[in-house]
Amino acid sequence: MPYSLDVLAYPNGTFAMVAMDQRESLRTMLAEHGRADGPESITAFKAAVADTLAPLASGFLIDQGYDALRPPGIGRILAVDQLTQERGGGVTDTHLDESIDPRQARQDGYVALKLLVIWKRDDQQRRRLEMAEEFVWRCAEAGLLSVLEPVVQPAPGEDDFDLDSAIVEAAWSLGPVRPDLYKAQVPSRGIGDPAEIVKTCEQLTETLSGPWVVLSNGVARDDFPRAVELACAGGASGTLAGRALWTPALEADDPRPVLAGPCRQRLTEIADLVRRTARPWHEAVMP
Repeated sequence: MPYSLDVLAYPNGTFAMVAMDQRESLRTMLAEHGRADGPESITAFKAAVADTLAPLASGFLIDQGYDALRPPGIGRILAVDQLTQERGGGVTDTHLDESIDPRQARQDGYVALKLLVIWKRDDQQRRRLEMAEEFVWRCAEAGLLSVLEPVVQPAPGEDDFDLDSAIVEAAWSLGPVRPDLYKAQVPSRGIGDPAEIVKTCEQLTETLSGPWVVLSNGVARDDFPRAVELACAGGASGTLAGRALWTPALEADDPRPVLAGPCRQRLTEIADLVRRTARPWHEAVMP
């Protein structure tokens, strides 16, 4: 039996999920804060986030190699994106990780897979679209939910890049592959005219045939609650976020007290917000 999005949602059908699938980016962030950045330190930080934040969330996203992290009572999502990323830099492209067997992932207790797609106006758009189609098909064939995460970037030499129009264009291009859940950037990075942000979010809602949530990358930590509220006003069903929730803990020698204090408080604020204002996922599904 395929899963319903209820396994990743709160009882009212909204989402406040925690993303902990950062890889090279997490290593870089740890190093920038003077923390050890080896495999043991990365595992310890991911485990601390899973123990302290995940119990408040509706779902939990993790990357390969951390099957032991099993927060009770919520659905787990496995990242299946293979990242092109130099140390200290951002992700510039992705591919499907062929080493991950979706059927085995389901047996291991995952309810969904997530694929990051870097969307640029370049000569790779067809390949990326076909990759997204293959990803959604593999998930469906294994009885897993599909979470598609397009992140727009300017192509080399693209001087007239406009973030908001690119976000909508990506939804127009990739929405037809019909993932179970679409994960989008916040228009204008959550700053500026709120009416314009809501308007762009309404365009996403009109373009997509199913529910969507926002990610936090690119949005300043203190701007994120407002950004989520504006996205929900425009039709989003919540959020799947990482950095806006747990980055304060990177500054501490022991991250757990910070995660259990201000980070849990922030997630509680976000969770309450989406329960009140987000569009339940089942209201967003088109036939």
